[in-house]
Amino acid sequence: MNVLSKKIGIIGGGQLGKMMILDAKRLGFYCITLDPSNDCPSHSISDEHIQAAFDDREAIRQLAERSDVVTYEFEHIDAEFLNILEDEGYTIYPSPKSLLLIQDKLLQKNTLKEANIPVPDYVQVENISELENAVKKFDGAAMLKARRGGYDGKGNALISSMDAVHEAYEQLGSGEIPLMVERLVPFEKEVSVLACRGIQGQISIYPVGENHHKNSILDETIVPARISQGAYNEALKIAEKVLDVFHGVGMFCIELFVTKDQEVLVNEVAPRPHNSGHYTIEGCVTSQFEQHVRAITGLPFGSSHLRLPSVMKNLLGQDGYFGKTLVEGICQAYQDADVKVHMYGKTMTTPFRKMGHLTVCARDVDEALSKARQAYDKIKIKGEDKA
Repeated sequence: MNVLSKKIGIIGGGQLGKMMILDAKRLGFYCITLDPSNDCPSHSISDEHIQAAFDDREAIRQLAERSDVVTYEFEHIDAEFLNILEDEGYTIYPSPKSLLLIQDKLLQKNTLKEANIPVPDYVQVENISELENAVKKFDGAAMLKARRGGYDGKGNALISSMDAVHEAYEQLGSGEIPLMVERLVPFEKEVSVLACRGIQGQISIYPVGENHHKNSILDETIVPARISQGAYNEALKIAEKVLDVFHGVGMFCIELFVTKDQEVLVNEVAPRPHNSGHYTIEGCVTSQFEQHVRAITGLPFGSSHLRLPSVMKNLLGQDGYFGKTLVEGICQAYQDADVKVHMYGKTMTTPFRKMGHLTVCARDVDEALSKARQAYDKIKIKGEDKA
């Protein structure tokens, strides 16, 4: 089969799927989206859109039957059924077997630990007594996590002292869902590495990005990360090992902590393109989205080289606004010719919803950061309704 004649099925029609399709269509691929929303970001550029719930097994099978390769833009999907489809002979990347491990944060950490990849201390907890004992062991500072689901801080509860244990336990369902707890890492920097493996085993590793969060949502990514050379090299080495552990084909994002002692620990792994990799569209020779498409279709990789220091800022819905999306300030932001704005095409906004991002590439990180923050301050995403 001619590689470019392959049909790509994508579970999820959000911004990651849309950006994946934009690069796939440039290469001439036929793209099919499965998403429950008839106005999801991917809808307008998909060759086909199967409008169905993410747990609709009949629709997922239909997607697999129509596609030569199936991938996904987020991990909270029916990995068990995808595993069944893979065993039947359908091509799905990254492998559902890896996804089954990664979906459960406890299994993910166990897999990493067994491979001697450094992770924070952690333990499974099934009741309040076990949680209290674990937090004591962790010197009174920990992060309670739902083992499954959760994103942008949802599914996590910070425990900063023994007095906060019961509140955190109640916040995450009082034992109604599987939980784990990790020692709170006194990190100096949060960083991430995008890593991609192809069908033939070739590997592409992107530069280390430095991530800053607000309200547990990624605010900005700075590349290259401002960390020691030793920590930088260790992060790259760990990322490559993670690909080996999960036998990944496609893009993976490895989120890491760098401590004051320059120890590098894996926080979480995502088997897909990632928010912290949006800078690669302008910042690298080959974007994370194109690299993912190349990987899952068997094309040779493009260069992951960083063209220029880059900064990405997320554009979120303004607090207090709901309803039909209204965007202000694009013309003002574009007074700086180095600013690139990406709007995802979400017709409705809510407070702190990811609506777009902007990227600036410049001669050095400081210049890129200054320009990105100035442009960010000019853009407001509001809704027709105000709380």
